[in-house]
Amino acid sequence: MRRDVFQAIADPTRREILNMIAHHSLNLNAVAENFDISRPAISKHIKILTECGLIAIKQQGRERICEAKLEKLNEVSEWIEQYRVFWTAKLDALETFLAKDEPAPILSVKSDKIKNKSKNQ
Repeated sequence: MRRDVFQAIADPTRREILNMIAHHSLNLNAVAENFDISRPAISKHIKILTECGLIAIKQQGRERICEAKLEKLNEVSEWIEQYRVFWTAKLDALETFLAKDEPAPILSVKSDKIKNKSKNQ
């Protein structure tokens, strides 16, 4: 199964693992000690993060050390940026509209229906 960075960050446990190892590399046991889930469950999360390219496992003697590789998060940043640009433009237009001297007429759906009924009768 092909995995991507969006799948990796979709889970709160994986996000917390990333947050922990972003500050300093940890061995698998040190990561597992911070969670109330089983070691095999942590291993599955680590495997997904590895498959997505967000962490690398380095063998140091008998220990396996998790290191963060956060460059892949740029994909998420680029995806979010397109929506930031979109919504910034929309909110700027709304601000301009609301700042005009003349307030826009407020029409209610109910009053429009009443007007249409009286015309049809």
